[in-house]
This record gives sequence, C-alpha cells and structure tokens, in this order.
Amino acid sequence: MERTYIMLKPDCVKRGLMGEVISRIENKGFKIVRMEMKNLDEAILREHYAHVADKPFFPGMLEYMTSGPVVAMIVEGENVISGMRGLMGATKYEDALAGTIRGDYATSTTYNIIHGSDGPDTAEIEIKRFFGPEA
Repeated sequence: MERTYIMLKPDCVKRGLMGEVISRIENKGFKIVRMEMKNLDEAILREHYAHVADKPFFPGMLEYMTSGPVVAMIVEGENVISGMRGLMGATKYEDALAGTIRGDYATSTTYNIIHGSDGPDTAEIEIKRFFGPEA
C-alpha cells in the first residue's frame, strides 16, 4: 500500500474548504490514516521549501504559510501519489483544470489550497518531516 503526504494550506482552512477537500480524497477511495492541524514555523518551512528558498517569491510564501494553521495528513491507497496529483490539479493556478481541487478552489498559484508529495521518496521525507521519524 502506497502512502503520501498531503497538506491543506492556510487558505483552505481559512475558507472552510477542509471538509470538501477531505471528502474528495475519501470519495476517490483513499484512506486518511493520520491527520493533524498544526501551525508551521519558519524553520520547518525553510526545510520543506529549501528548493525555492532563494527565489524572490519565497518571503511571500513564508508569510502565507505561517498565516494560519495547516492540516497535515498521511494518505494511503493504491497509486495514491499519482492519484492525489491528479485530484489536486496543476500547481500553477492558470493550468489547473476544472474538476480538480486547485482548478475549483485555488485563487492564485500562491493560494492553491493543497500540497502533495511528488514521488515515493519525497513522500517518506515529508511524512517524517511533519509527523516525526516514527511515522
């Protein structure tokens, strides 16, 4: 059984879309095996977004991601990583198709509702980062 890391971002929480997004995940047949609401600090975000920390948009992303709580989840299922990537839609707001989470709810590329791991190795790293080494 494959597992992945999914995070509902602050805009999802603030807009009251958690239930809708969780329903879509469960309706797709995936199982949420662990879920926690948490506030992220700068240190964990710098680690998580290290690949873009030198980009001009990073300070704004950091401000956004610390603006409120997120919902961190471990989701399991057959081909869950590719399935969740399809369910989420394209990261770029203008490329996200209607019917995907981002296509239906994102208001910009920054405010794009949800994060999901892009591969098995990344999923394991992100699960450990947000839930600890025992996860």
